[in-house]
Amino acid sequence: MGTLKTLIGLLAMPLPLAAVLLLAGLLAVGLGRQRLGLTLLAAAPALVVVLAWAPVADRLLAPLEQRHPPVHDARDHPEAQAIVVLGSGYSPHLALPVTAQLNDSGLVRLNEGIRLHRQRPALPLIVSGGARPDQAPIAEGFRRAAIALGVADDRLLPLTEPRDTAQEAYATREVLGEGATVLLVTSASHIHRAQAHFHRAGLNPIPAPTRHKAGHVRPATPGYWIPSATHLRKSERALYEYMGLLAAGLDH
Repeated sequence: MGTLKTLIGLLAMPLPLAAVLLLAGLLAVGLGRQRLGLTLLAAAPALVVVLAWAPVADRLLAPLEQRHPPVHDARDHPEAQAIVVLGSGYSPHLALPVTAQLNDSGLVRLNEGIRLHRQRPALPLIVSGGARPDQAPIAEGFRRAAIALGVADDRLLPLTEPRDTAQEAYATREVLGEGATVLLVTSASHIHRAQAHFHRAGLNPIPAPTRHKAGHVRPATPGYWIPSATHLRKSERALYEYMGLLAAGLDH
């Protein structure tokens, strides 16, 4: 089921979807359905161009990112019992420093977790993420990177089994207990879905979003109006999250 969910999610992204439209268009033309085929062939590049345009990408992503404000100071939340950093990509096979083995989202999330931890050093810093086949758990990469960035090993609590956000929520409940209040650190586009999963698990998450991407390019600059891969990635991120909310039965 997990593999099928991942495959569906990948095929619904702009570039794979455009490729499907192109193949369907060519097939339609080959079967003599000229009008349908040409429509599909034109729709494929149009879809990519539109989603790679900042006015569209930002309007897709901003509603997700702006639902919760960032936490500027962890000391404003004395009720928090832990800081939880949700997992992202980790490539331990690379012969690079451990901080470079984390993907961009993971490194930003971890940095934010460490920033909050330095404001509340007595709190445990929980880092989460299971392993893909033949690979060390993401949480272990986060733990190693956090130590390299100055966090004491005895303040770190890696959760090495969870493979998705729902599992991360329940794993956190296992170690902290039901009803625990946590500062929940993840990408701003992901925070609403993550918070809902943590509520479902019986926890009290305080959203601490990071890695905001919408609105970084101002409308007055040429880059705002010219389609680019940067904006396409923002659209991909937004579409992925909307599909995740739909699959989990959560409010958009």
